[in-house]
Amino acid sequence: MVRAAVLPAVGAPLEIAEIDLPEPGPGQVGVRLAAAGVCHSDLSLSNGTLRQPVPAVLGHEGAGTVTSVGEGVTGIAAGDAVVLNWAPSCGDCHFCALDEPWLCANALAGAAEPYARSKDGRELYPGLGTAVFAEETVVSAHSVLPLPDGVPLTDGALLGCAVLTGYGAVHHAARVLPGESVVVLGVGGVGLSVVQAARIAGAGAVIAVDVSDGKEELARAAGATDFVTAGEDTAKRIRKLTDGHGADAAVECVGRAGTIRTAWDSTRRGGRTIVVGIGGKDQQVSFTALELFHYGRTLSGCVYGNCDPARDLPVLAEHVRAGRLDLSGMVTERITLDRIPAAFEQMLAGRGGRSLVVF
Repeated sequence: MVRAAVLPAVGAPLEIAEIDLPEPGPGQVGVRLAAAGVCHSDLSLSNGTLRQPVPAVLGHEGAGTVTSVGEGVTGIAAGDAVVLNWAPSCGDCHFCALDEPWLCANALAGAAEPYARSKDGRELYPGLGTAVFAEETVVSAHSVLPLPDGVPLTDGALLGCAVLTGYGAVHHAARVLPGESVVVLGVGGVGLSVVQAARIAGAGAVIAVDVSDGKEELARAAGATDFVTAGEDTAKRIRKLTDGHGADAAVECVGRAGTIRTAWDSTRRGGRTIVVGIGGKDQQVSFTALELFHYGRTLSGCVYGNCDPARDLPVLAEHVRAGRLDLSGMVTERITLDRIPAAFEQMLAGRGGRSLVVF
């Protein structure tokens, strides 16, 4: 038996309970978690914005140590430090053939198969295929990646979602060039990663925007040159900070129609607006045909930072070792498993950066 945070039904409170976790089967790996980040996507899974079979153990951003491997698993052994990959690519689908593994049609297949049982015998599903809100988990061998040398095991959990997403949004989706201006809307875990990635890319102005002015210190520590408290005049203030033109690239990390529209309005003519935030299907954004023509901007969605984790993790690790990427600085609270519901409340209130469950 291991302790886990279980979502009994969509919209229900999380329950901290003991679950019966089986030994790894063929092609599977058992992992003892060292840490798990509390991501807004977990909140979206719990409230039904994202689909997830229930009852489920949530959590998808984690790192830990391999405890055992199932039949047929090679290249991974007990004792290895690993990062969990919630979107492993299959290598065979249409998108993988296009070298776009972040769009893999089968990446979330593992989330639809029960992996454990509750104490009373109910089948449990793994949140986004990884279920890291637990002391231990069992995942496909394709869902673990070696933790690069020089990266602390606990802080390395952030590489599994927030940092890959933020880094990729800047380097793969927006393709920020040295000297360009970047505006980041939403300064949570992913937003802080975007700020750091923009700084690493050599951006000139890095403008952080959030509804909470209490996040200014976090944003500036991550590399923001300016901070704007969100309001009705946000786009106007950003244009003022960018010689009246707007930012070369705007990265939206909230997933709401209003902030997507603000990101678009904050982007210069010919610039790039990147949507990282996951919004509900009821969030409708409107544009006129004339403005689409006149401004010549591009509006792009961004899934998992358009990253290939196997390719990008070593790059991120080098930035960590060189002191350019600060993982621990993104963590505003280190908590126990029991505190995950409170961390959800903090996210709803727009407070803090990344809460990290440390086992």
